[in-house]
Amino acid sequence: MQKRYMAIWFRHLLTDGLALRQPELKGLPFVLAAPVKNKMIITASSAAAEQQGAFTGMAAADARAAVAGLLVINDIPGKAAKLLRLLGLWCIRYTPVVAIDLPDGLLLNLSGCAHLWVNEREYLKEIILKLRNAGFDARAAIADTPGTAWAVSRFAKAGPIVAGGTQAQALTGLPPAALRLEPDVLERLQKLGFRSVGPLLSIPASVLRRRFGNMLLLRIDQALGRKEEELVPLVPPVPYVERLPCLEPICTVVGIEIAIEKLLSALCVRLKAEGKGLRKAVLKCHRIDGRRVQAGITTNRGSYNLSHLRKLFNLQIAKIEPALGIDLFTLEALKVEDIDTVQEQLWIEAKGLADTALAELLDRVAGKVGPAAIGRYLPAEHYWPEQSVKIAASLKEEPGTAWPVQMRPIRLLAIPERIQVMALIPDNPPKTFTYKNKRHTVIKADGPERIGREWWRDSGKHRDYYAVEDSEGQRYWVFRSGPYDGDSPAWYLHGYFS
Repeated sequence: MQKRYMAIWFRHLLTDGLALRQPELKGLPFVLAAPVKNKMIITASSAAAEQQGAFTGMAAADARAAVAGLLVINDIPGKAAKLLRLLGLWCIRYTPVVAIDLPDGLLLNLSGCAHLWVNEREYLKEIILKLRNAGFDARAAIADTPGTAWAVSRFAKAGPIVAGGTQAQALTGLPPAALRLEPDVLERLQKLGFRSVGPLLSIPASVLRRRFGNMLLLRIDQALGRKEEELVPLVPPVPYVERLPCLEPICTVVGIEIAIEKLLSALCVRLKAEGKGLRKAVLKCHRIDGRRVQAGITTNRGSYNLSHLRKLFNLQIAKIEPALGIDLFTLEALKVEDIDTVQEQLWIEAKGLADTALAELLDRVAGKVGPAAIGRYLPAEHYWPEQSVKIAASLKEEPGTAWPVQMRPIRLLAIPERIQVMALIPDNPPKTFTYKNKRHTVIKADGPERIGREWWRDSGKHRDYYAVEDSEGQRYWVFRSGPYDGDSPAWYLHGYFS
């Protein structure tokens, strides 16, 4: 899976946060200031103050002289980190990996998440609009690397989505500050006439290292994806680790087997609940002499089968030397993977409906939900779909006819419901249909399947059934009652395939 990252930049993080806590400040020119060498220096400026000439880094006295009615508020150290943490926790609803990027940003690993919002553009739009509606002046960008996303969100004037593999093109026209460099390195680059990142990318690495040190090369490699940049998650994933301290040192094989049994039992319960299976694990045994011995296992596929994993560990017990005794066992799952839940067999032998265990299970279920909620259906020889099944009188009743193999919806309505349809005549499926005041646009259709009436029971029109799929991916079973014979025939919805 291709990795994709989003960088969010809060242009007025501290002042926006203060305006949310004190609504009377909204729209007013105000700044936050802190003492630096016996002088009050602006550390954050509101949007209104910036528009009138008060910027971060200015002396508060100079800003007061330049901006009439400027409010100067004392800055509180550490406020940015606390505010970014709250914003990062909010962003976890969009991705599990959110990292704080001090002093005024967040970095998100959105790999495998954006499709839940249709695409990356809609994903970015969803987050930024909600942040702006909450009162934060935020910008964001998405790219293959955190470095490129950071640079584009702060310095680019073009689109915020950087296509995969185009980091170099996105960085070329940006200033050197887009590489997240130290002030002294930026000053040297400025003196040498580097106004953009592009020329730096064509200079040999040895020359850049000799003039500017390793940090410049590291930032370029990280931005271009040559070196991996790991994010520190705001909420680190909980490791799959189980601990078992012992009241008395364990020296025997039986004692080690019991410890493995207890540790694996707790671990397998958690893995099963989360839909994951163990691929690699290590058992660490801490001896009372201060040393540690360990044994590990690997599996070919994810598993939370306690019996299977216990057998694998029992084969490794011979490698464990307890010496004077083991007083602490830890079991670490180094690698887990998502696994498909396998449906357990209701009965092992092919007894089918004759199995008494099935009847006893149904009795228990009926006692909780009521007998009317349980039904067994058998085929009935009738053309109409709603009449083609009947309820069996008991588990022993055998079908009187073979069940036809036909495509039928998962949910069949007992009584077809009327719909309004737009269709080409005479025998085409619907283009659109309206059901319960909602209009559905049909993009795929299969049919017709004609089902006639049973002339020996009653007379009337035949039905032409179509399996249709709308633009939202939902599939329906609809039919037209009778042909086009001068009047518009009635259309009905009879079932749902999904």
